[in-house]
Order: sequence, then C-alpha cells, then structure tokens
Amino acid sequence: MPRPAFLLALTLLVTGGSVSASDWPQWRGPQRNGQSDEKLASHDWSAQPPQLLWTVEGFGAGYSSVAVAEGVLYTLGNADEGQVVLAASAETGEIRWKKAVTDTKPAHSYEGSRCTPTVVGDLLYVITSDGSIACLKTENGELVWQRKFSDWQGKMMSGWGFSESPLVDGERVLCTPGGNDALVVCLNRLTGADIWACKGTFEGEAGKDGAGYSSIVTSEALGIPQYVQLTGRGLIGINAADGRQLWSYNRVANGVANIPTPLVDGNFVFASTSYKTGAALVELKKNGDQIVADEKYFLEGNVFNNHHGGMILQDGYVYAGHQQNEGFPTCVKMSTGDIVWGGKLRGPGSGSAAILHIDGHLIFRYQNGVVALIEATPEEYRLKGSFKPDYQEGASWAHPVVVNGRLYLREQNKLMCYQVGK
Repeated sequence: MPRPAFLLALTLLVTGGSVSASDWPQWRGPQRNGQSDEKLASHDWSAQPPQLLWTVEGFGAGYSSVAVAEGVLYTLGNADEGQVVLAASAETGEIRWKKAVTDTKPAHSYEGSRCTPTVVGDLLYVITSDGSIACLKTENGELVWQRKFSDWQGKMMSGWGFSESPLVDGERVLCTPGGNDALVVCLNRLTGADIWACKGTFEGEAGKDGAGYSSIVTSEALGIPQYVQLTGRGLIGINAADGRQLWSYNRVANGVANIPTPLVDGNFVFASTSYKTGAALVELKKNGDQIVADEKYFLEGNVFNNHHGGMILQDGYVYAGHQQNEGFPTCVKMSTGDIVWGGKLRGPGSGSAAILHIDGHLIFRYQNGVVALIEATPEEYRLKGSFKPDYQEGASWAHPVVVNGRLYLREQNKLMCYQVGK
C-alpha cells in the first residue's frame, strides 16, 4: 500500500534525498499545509521590519513560488526560449542553471509560470502552464522524462493555464490533466509510465469539466490512503491503491476558477472557492460499501470565500484572506463555520493574500505587494506590522516561503530575500 504524502519528509529520506528539517521541497511546504517550523527573530515588524538581503533578476515571467532543498532554490518562469525551470543558490540568488521545458512561451491569459517544483532527492517535478509534467535532474536540469496532458485529452475548466504543483508519493507522482477519462493520473515517478487514471464523476451541475487550479493533497480518512483534489467540478477523493473514485462533492465548485488547495483533517475536508460561491466542511462517512461526503455546513460567499492565496488550518481554526480580490484577514472555526474575527476587516494591503504560518503567526502577502505579520490566534485580529517590498510589479501572487530564517518573495523576473529569522 502506498505511503501517504503527509510523510513526505520520511519519503524523501528513503528515496535518496537528504532533506533538512528547514527545507521547503514542494508547494506549501513539507506537509503541503503552509506550515513552517522555523522561528521568527521578531514578532513585531512595526518597530523594525525585516531586512532586505538581496534582490536578483533573471527568473522570468510568472507567479510560481519557490522550492528550497539542500541550499538550492528551484522555480519556473517564462524566458525567450520558452517556459524554463531554474535552480539558484538559496544563499545568494545566483542562478546555477535553467532548462526550457516548453518550445515556446505558453499562450494563455496572465502570461507566465504557475507551478512550484517538487524536489525529491536528485530529481524534481514540474507542471508547465500549457499542460505537461516533466522530471528533471536537480544537478543540472537534464530532462529525464516528460508527458503532455494531451496524452490524456487534458483540459482546464477555464483559460488561465495549468497551475498545479505535482504531488510525489513514494515512487509515484500525481497530477490533474482534467481529461474526461483521466481527471487525475498516477505515474511512475522514475519513468513517467502510467500506473492508473481516475475518470471522476460528480452529482450536481456546479462548476465546469476539467482541471481546476488546485493541487492534490493526501488523506487517510476512514483508514483508507487517498488523494484529495479540488477540480473543475468540485472535490474528489481517490483510492491511492488503484485510482478508484471514493467520493465527490460538487456544491463548492464555481464555473470560473476553483483554486485553493483543500484542508484535510482526519475524516474532514474543508474547501472554499470564490466567484460568488463560498466554503464547505464535509465529513467522510461509510455508507455500506460506499463513502459519502456528508456536508456539515456551507458558508455562502458573502460569509467566507477564499479567492486564491490559500488557507491555513491551525489548532482547529482556518485563517485566510476572505472575499474575491480583497484578502480580508479572517479566522473561521473549522468545526462550526463560525467567523471568529475578520469578515470585512481591511488589512494593510489590498487584493487577494497568499499566506504562510510560522512561529504562531501568519505572513500575509497581498496582491499589491505589501507583506504583513498577523498573530495566528482566535482571540482577536492582531496586526504585528507590515512592509512594502523592494520591488513590486502587477499582481504579487507567488506564495511566500521561509527557509533558514530567510523569506523569499518571487516577483516575476525578480526574487527578493529578507532576513526574518535569527
């Protein structure tokens, strides 16, 4: 039976990678939950904001965040030769190599890359925004294998480019082409060969067929290792062993873009989408030999919706930016759906907010570039200061990452590094 990817840190060790505790080897960190184990040098940024260490150019156009493993930083960007994977020194930002994984710049709205690489030992995995999954060597970017999503008649629910970050689980890698007969596929991560494909069916008319903009997470709900994904038609749970669909939930889907990565907690899954939709908590239950997603509550869009930027589950509370293009700091009690604080609380920045949990606090990176420190407590909203980064261009959508006390902020062609740890 496959090992669940929430044990990814262990998986990396047994598959050949010596990853340190502070590494950030994939989308939303080692456990795919946006949680950092690092400590902040200060819990008060109002008196002294983080110090800029450097700003480096050459990363191309796009909204990709970064992965960091063993002192090397990996990301993607659009360059003259196409969409490229880049490796750079996490210490200085100096680019070590770059490798084109498309022949031309992918054509879609909001030009540029989206994927955060997944690093496992001496290999890394990426998804291009025009629809392909590639495996490269971390040492020099040599291409090991690549599969186009057209192999599975892949499609997006709308036209803003594939935005998924691949999931590695043991000797497997998973992605979401969005095809009618291959909504999610599981491949041998060393060769790219098919292991299984899940078709996916949904009861309900919400959303659109195809892949969403989310990334796969794992669950062991009801003692069954499974993969959970938010697609164009909503949530789906897939048996890790054979790719068989276990359950689905349609109501949380919208017809424009389903984006945030779901939150998994035991037998519960919390999901949200924007565009006048909302959020829901479902409990996975057995009904005979079937599994059903029992809706515990549904929050209408005016109560809570996360556009993009992600959500953090901490001690039973969900923290996120609420409302489309607003990023209002909000705390939701996950078990009940009660809004503890926030709702329409304006933070120091504007636009949707990409967030990270670290040392009892939240780093909010707003669309207009402002970075804020907010205490992660249900007691009340406590802003601990904010700063405007060295550079800002367009929409600052790349998620913040902290490794070895350094905060990395990707901004299109530039990468900024700030000291936030001791």
